[in-house]
Amino acid sequence: MFVQSLLLAGFIICPLILRLFYPYLWTDFLYHTVLMRILLKFASRRRRRPLFLALDRFLEQVETGPNKPFIVFENKSYTFKDVDRESNRIANALRTASVLRPGDTAVLFMLNEPTFIFSWLALAKLGCSCALLNSSIRARSLITSLIRCCSGVKLLIASAELQGAVEEVSEDLQQDGVKIFIVAEDLKSSYMKSLTRAMRESADTAVPQTLRANVSFTSPAVYIYTSGTTGLPKAAVINETRLLAALAVLASNGVTDRDVIYVTLPLYHTAGFLIGFLGSVETGSTIVLRRKFSASQFWDECRSHKVTVIQYIGEVLRYLCNTPQKLFPYALIKYDTERDEPVRDSTGLCIEVPKGQTGLLVSKITEIAPFVGYAQNKQQTEKKRLCNVFKSGDVYFNSGDLMKIDNENFIYFQDRVGDTFRWKGENVATTEVSDILSMLDFVEEANVYGVQVPGHEGRIGMAAVKIRGGMEFDRCKMFNHVCSFLPAYALPRFIRIQNSMEVTGTFKQLKLKLVQDGFDPTVTSESLYFLCERERMFVSLTSSIYEQILSGSIKL
Repeated sequence: MFVQSLLLAGFIICPLILRLFYPYLWTDFLYHTVLMRILLKFASRRRRRPLFLALDRFLEQVETGPNKPFIVFENKSYTFKDVDRESNRIANALRTASVLRPGDTAVLFMLNEPTFIFSWLALAKLGCSCALLNSSIRARSLITSLIRCCSGVKLLIASAELQGAVEEVSEDLQQDGVKIFIVAEDLKSSYMKSLTRAMRESADTAVPQTLRANVSFTSPAVYIYTSGTTGLPKAAVINETRLLAALAVLASNGVTDRDVIYVTLPLYHTAGFLIGFLGSVETGSTIVLRRKFSASQFWDECRSHKVTVIQYIGEVLRYLCNTPQKLFPYALIKYDTERDEPVRDSTGLCIEVPKGQTGLLVSKITEIAPFVGYAQNKQQTEKKRLCNVFKSGDVYFNSGDLMKIDNENFIYFQDRVGDTFRWKGENVATTEVSDILSMLDFVEEANVYGVQVPGHEGRIGMAAVKIRGGMEFDRCKMFNHVCSFLPAYALPRFIRIQNSMEVTGTFKQLKLKLVQDGFDPTVTSESLYFLCERERMFVSLTSSIYEQILSGSIKL
């Protein structure tokens, strides 16, 4: 009887103890069970012969759920079967035109539209790799250089709205032997061809699988360009293995075929293409595709289409409030923001930071989680690879993100490497300062960064601020606010008023040009202000004050 009572008491008490000391044990167990199932599925697919690629998962969905809505765009719906047929039309049109051979590379220069997805699927069926070009690029030299980043480019497909930009570089493309197809009826150049007409004249019959017979797991599948926050965009090579692994992102977060995902991020970027599009290929979810992000229409469209999943990146939530894929294995290592490099111990290995402290997020590069690098940019590729991290010979991917893990293993983003700066011997996280500034009622948006001051070590805080419509910059209120909420070393000593914030296609704030401009009032026509402790307010930054700062007459 005593033993039975003891067992009963243990049966009652154990769950309470587990709940008290390990509150997320059951949740974590279930989540890791899902991850293990996904990992086993990935391993199984890797062993299949002939090779099972991301495209084959799409074809499976066509077979099992042909009438399931896959893409909704501007009130028009396309089923998996519709998408398959449209991609076949494009593939057959390109075969008829004899512009591509298996192994060639094509470029998609397109806005978010169904034809973007149709075209990528068509190119995959033809055994070709694809470079996804940022649709906001207009500079003649930049477009040309980006296309030349990828070897073997034979074709460019562009949206009708981008025909003018393509026309600017058509001569260069013609010299390189690159054929141009525009998703439009009316063309501006005789060198261009209408993909719309070619599709209409082509059959929607299946494309022979033999065309992609030479595609391997290491073959380049997609070239995706970085945002260019620290310079010119670089082409990251995504091979077929990574594409296959990317299928699991939405599924690992509980997304199913009953979900509707709202994709407003550009398809030329990692988040929109790999997570939004390919993730939905795996789960069979319906994609509500929008041409571009709109804060004013966001929630209305979510309600209208019964959206259940949205994506967050950059400043999206901040914009919405104003109107992570998990890496495995990963670690946070100690990082010297002044030297802009990881801190290493006496043996030359990196140092893992304890919980509660900020460190650089790194993830181990393995066969399952490879990092192929940036196309024809060995220097930037090697910069992303960290060697000898925890033992001699290991290689980790440098995410460039400074993160923090709390005692309950929740991970918090702190800042980007290069965004954090050091002043008066202290590290300053720009996101924290930006959040403080955004608390002010007249501040719509703030972009914080560090600038160099001659004769001083480190970088001092500066903020570009956008003022809300109908309001004015309150210099006294700003002074009192920052001095109340921030330590002296984190104060933004300079304020730059801007009418609009420059961001990347994925809404990351651009800082490079602002950092280069510094606080010199002769460099910009925008209003600059200086935090004056004597007058207890922000005063206009005149040339006289600027010279006094440089000469050391005004102490910082």
